[in-house]
Amino acid sequence: MSQLVPSAAPSAAAATLADLAPGASARLLAVHGPRAWRRRLYELGFLPGTMLRLVRRVAVGNVLEVELRSARISLRIDEAAGLGVERLP
Repeated sequence: MSQLVPSAAPSAAAATLADLAPGASARLLAVHGPRAWRRRLYELGFLPGTMLRLVRRVAVGNVLEVELRSARISLRIDEAAGLGVERLP
């Protein structure tokens, strides 16, 4: 899969999933990238408005582990950069 690039820059108050620190919670705002990729993420539960938490960063392979809807899913950092989020306190 080629590197995913967000189609629109997030607002100043927003960030991407790749910007979060381990343990941080956020609300998903938008999913950017090719249509097939967006559809697959929607199928996995990455829908706008969904609450999620970054569980950890795995140094080997540049992977993030994300918890949403009682499931843990691993994404590459370049894939996570296409997910716009709003950081929560």
